[in-house]
Amino acid sequence: MASERDARRRACVDKTAAEVDALVARGVLAGGNAFSAVLLVKGELTQAERDGEPAFSGSDGTALRASLERLGYAPEDWEWLLSVDASGEPLDAALLREAVTAFDPDTLVCCDEEAAALLREAYADDLAVLDRLEEAMLAPGVVVHVCGMRALNLGGFAAALADAREKQVMWARLKQIPPLGEPF
Repeated sequence: MASERDARRRACVDKTAAEVDALVARGVLAGGNAFSAVLLVKGELTQAERDGEPAFSGSDGTALRASLERLGYAPEDWEWLLSVDASGEPLDAALLREAVTAFDPDTLVCCDEEAAALLREAYADDLAVLDRLEEAMLAPGVVVHVCGMRALNLGGFAAALADAREKQVMWARLKQIPPLGEPF
């Protein structure tokens, strides 16, 4: 019984690794735990990230990881995805949607307007059927349920870190997406 379970786990890991490898070969930049509940999507890169530093390795990543942990997510329970390629050009909307689908998060967090704009395009048909305009537009601060996941547009997380009031706004937005399961 245990070996059958181990074989299924191995097959799942192998399938995900193959999907991620195929996405990377097509220009997708991602990292973190591919099996996590939270996917952070970012399109506006810091200068350090443009110069080759890993995504979310600066103050925005530190603040987001601390916020998620404070909400009850396990420290390793997050994945990141850039909505731009290595040259800084936006990904094709269909490719971004394919990447999100491959990671299959419970919760998707748009960290900036660039990421939110591309996600609006990638999920246009799914967002268009939502009842509230704020949800259909993936407005900052509004939790949206789309394609079996929660989505939240923070509306400029990195920029908000420079202002105490805006940091409080970001924290209030993040508090809307506690872990769906048991806290760690």
